[in-house]
Amino acid sequence: MNPHAGEPLLGPADLRRIAAAHGIRPTKRLGQNFVVDPNTVRRITRTAELGPEDVVLEVGPGLGSLTLGLLQVAARVVAVEIDGVLAGALPATVAERLPDRVGRLEVLTADALALGDVPGPAPTTLVANLPYNVAVPVLLHLLATLPSLQRALVMVQSEVADRIVAGPGSRTYGVPSVKTAWWASATRAGSVPRPVFWPAPNVDSALVRLTRRPPPVTTASRAEVFSLVDVAFAQRRKSLRAALAGWAGSPAQAEAALRAAGVDPAARGEAIDVEAFARLAEAGRAVRLTT
Repeated sequence: MNPHAGEPLLGPADLRRIAAAHGIRPTKRLGQNFVVDPNTVRRITRTAELGPEDVVLEVGPGLGSLTLGLLQVAARVVAVEIDGVLAGALPATVAERLPDRVGRLEVLTADALALGDVPGPAPTTLVANLPYNVAVPVLLHLLATLPSLQRALVMVQSEVADRIVAGPGSRTYGVPSVKTAWWASATRAGSVPRPVFWPAPNVDSALVRLTRRPPPVTTASRAEVFSLVDVAFAQRRKSLRAALAGWAGSPAQAEAALRAAGVDPAARGEAIDVEAFARLAEAGRAVRLTT
């Protein structure tokens, strides 16, 4: 008989008990802020719109708060945890709280930034409380590495959420916005208050929903487009004609590439979308080849 059948999700006392039993102390270095509110976990799993056929990839499961919620609704959860102690403790927590779902859990002790193939059925959805210090690199790496991921719901720092979902013309539009847009459409899916975490972070949090879409049609490679994006926003106060002079070979060549791509040379990087960056990367290559 499962003594936690009435409430398998973890509350504050449960998390502290598990942490103490394994000598775990949340560390700022790994961006560890654990969700201690079952209602927040329910909200996240509900917002993720998971079905019984979904295979969920969770990054940074920590003590298992969200993992338990995901296992209640998904076919399988692959939890990627960089901390070996936390990774080792997670199966026991699931066995205690949801014994009938243990077989649905796979724990990988790994750095999500170095993750390659995932064993078993391909993951369909990413649902994660991403460590704030590496949220964008992890998100972009997983979208690039795992084409089976069609959807995502990630919890990140509120300011990072703003940058991910921003559109052209916004003051928060920048490199994360454009690179995410290469892979997916992104929208905010609500805020998350500080008190639901242990320890409580000193920043606000937000949920971001992503839906994969085809990348822009271009002969330029993703690496070429992303390199161009980095250059364009390195001097974001400058016009693209000036900011891209080194990339194109000269201000005149930059202007030629911009005009060929249908972009105003006086515009700044924050004014153009990912499709325009893709056209520009292609046009820039052509301009450089003809000079």
